[in-house]
Order: sequence, then C-alpha cells, then structure tokens
Amino acid sequence: MVGILVLVLTSIPPAILANAALPGLIVAMIIIGLGTGGIKANVSPMVAEQYQGTKATVKTLESGEKVIVDPNITVQSIFNWFYWSINLGSLSAIITTNAEKYYAFWLAYLIPLIMFNGAVIALWIGKDKVVKASPRGSVLLESLRVFGIAMKNGRNLDAARPSVIQTRDPNNNNKMDHITWDDLFIDELRLTFKACSVFCFFPLYWVIYNQITTNLTSQAGTMLLYGIPNDVVNNIDPIVLIIFIPIFDKIIYPGFRRMGFELKPITRISLGFLFSALAMAWTAIVQHKIYSTGPNYECTLCDPDQTPNNVSIAWQILSYFFIAISEIFASITGLEFAFTNAPATMKSVVMAIFLFTNCVGALLGFAFLPLTKDPLLLWMYTGLGVAAFLISIVIYWLFHDYDKIMRADKVALQAKYDMKDQ
Repeated sequence: MVGILVLVLTSIPPAILANAALPGLIVAMIIIGLGTGGIKANVSPMVAEQYQGTKATVKTLESGEKVIVDPNITVQSIFNWFYWSINLGSLSAIITTNAEKYYAFWLAYLIPLIMFNGAVIALWIGKDKVVKASPRGSVLLESLRVFGIAMKNGRNLDAARPSVIQTRDPNNNNKMDHITWDDLFIDELRLTFKACSVFCFFPLYWVIYNQITTNLTSQAGTMLLYGIPNDVVNNIDPIVLIIFIPIFDKIIYPGFRRMGFELKPITRISLGFLFSALAMAWTAIVQHKIYSTGPNYECTLCDPDQTPNNVSIAWQILSYFFIAISEIFASITGLEFAFTNAPATMKSVVMAIFLFTNCVGALLGFAFLPLTKDPLLLWMYTGLGVAAFLISIVIYWLFHDYDKIMRADKVALQAKYDMKDQ
C-alpha cells in the first residue's frame, strides 16, 4: 500500500515536471516487491488452513444422498476458487489501463490504493475470526544449520538429528545448547526436499507466462487493435480463468473422477506445461502471419507512423486461452502441491520456494532479450514451445509416482506428529 502511495504521489503533474516519476517508480517497485513477497507466501496457506479436515468423512445431503468429503479434493477446490478471486481482481486492469491512457497515471494508481485500504481494513476486522497457525522461529536459518551439519557428514541429513548428535558426542553439552530443532524436523526437511524437487522445472513455465505482459503485448501493438489499447488485450487471460475455473472445478475434474481417472497433481502440472507449449506454438503461428502480411512484413517497427500490419488482434485470443488453461493445470496445482506436500511447520516456506521460481523465471527471461526483435521472435516462440512440450513429458516421466509416494510419506509423518502430541 505504501508502494502504491509512492506511485500516486510521484505521478501527479507537479512531480512529473520535477522529474520525480522515474525515481518514484523505482522506489515503489522495491517497496511493492517486498510487500508482495510477504503477502504471496502467506495468503494462500492461510486461506487453505481455514479448512481443518484431515480425514475423509461421510456427509448426508439434504436430498438424503450420502457423499464422501475428501480433504484432498476440498483443498484442490479451495485453491481453484482462491485463484479465481485473484483473477477477478486483476480485471481491474481494464479500468486502470484506460484511466492512464485517457486521463492520467495518478488516477490509475489511485484505484488500487483505495482497494488496498479496503483489504487492510477487512484483514484487521477479521483477524480474530480466522484459524492462525502458531509461528515458530526461522525455519530457513534452522535449515541452513542442518545443511551445514549434513555437508560435514557426507551430505547425510540424518547426521543432523539431535539424537544422532547426542550419541556421536555425548559429553559435549555445549553443542546441544545450539540445537533448536528435533528429530521430527529432519523428517519434515526431507519431505520438503521432495516437494520442492518438482518446482525445478517451473522457471521455464514462468518465462512463457510472462510473455503475456511483455512480448505478447508488443506483438499486439503490431496488429489491428480497432481502438483498443494493446496493454488491455492481456485481460483475455483473467476472463478465460474466471469462466473456466468453475467449469474445471465443478464439471471437468469431477467428470474424470466419476470415470475412475482422477487427475493427480503431477498429471495436472504436466498438462499445464503441455498447454503452455500450445500457447507458444499458436503465438509462433500468429507471428508468422504478422511477418507474412503488409505493410511492414518482418520489419514491424520500421514505419515511423507505426502503421500496424493487416492482421486482426483476434488472432491472439487462442494464445491467451491456452495460457489461461495452462495456469489452471500448472499454476493453481503448483500452489496446491506446495501446500499439501509441505510439512505443517513449513507451509509458507515451501510456498515461498514455489513462488521464487517465478523470480528465477523473470531473470531467465533476460536470456531471451536478444531474441525479442524482428525477425527472431518467431524462433523464440517456437523454441519456448518445444522446450515446454519436452518438459511436460519429463515431469510426468520423473514424478508420475510422486503423488503416491508423497501421500505415504505424509501419512508416516502425521503418525510421528501424533506420537509426539501423545
């Protein structure tokens, strides 16, 4: 909220005349980045923690029909609707983009500032009405210390168990004074490693997803827009998500379950990469059509009057459609996977690691900058599509048994939690 306030104050006409706009933008991006890092790693685990079910139960509907309430499916549905609400909010970009184009930037920034005031008030009012997990010290610092001990002992995590350390050096009580974790923490850390290994492939997914606000926006600027701002077109993505998330949650996923074929998280993530590959393949086709059409052909920026090539912006719709469907499969499932497979004490940490792949993807995007010019864009989209297709196969090949393995590991860990509570 402070970052957005900086944007508002440095985009009013006197501030722009005083050359404060660019410094204000930089400061605001840093502050908003810090705030986003705090929000995104915690908000989705907090939402999911409001559901406390851990075991399947039988529920009788008003019609008298008895149904099984599966906590895993319930959590999946929670993340679907959480993501739906995010994209409902993102439609505000239609208003803000037109506000900056036809009026002023300060008004475009004032709108989210007002909305954030409402959000902060809502959080404050409801703070005593929600389930809140008890905080514990810095899991990251404890993890680093555990890794240090493991590296000194042949990369063996078990060497960092307090019981093993005590057995190895029973007379050194000073060493035990610095141990702030228990044996269960090592099991939690091992489970975290397994959960996070799937995330190694996500940076490329975010490179493709980030095309929405970068090269696809630029591509739209070289097409016939019919008076629409080219940076409004990417709102097709949240519109598709708002329409299709309920369809997937209420029709497609239950339909597969009724047929006896449940789409497990790894399968969904693999499908997400496949649809992102389709998005890039279609975008490459659109780029080829742009290069094959006048008046500018392959030199889309050569015309000083910026006359677009004679290709309708409607050709981009499928690109956004495929990316949106890939989000339902990959991005939402990634959030769900991070939450459900993280130990109880590491929900936010694992979520932060998953979201950090977005940062890596943004940095990886810099490697593609030399290709973001005519006529190389066609090859960049093709290369990204081929890479995403291959990774979709690799993910399923490497991790298709993970759903079963992770579930067994979680059951074993829950049994240890229960023993500890007793």
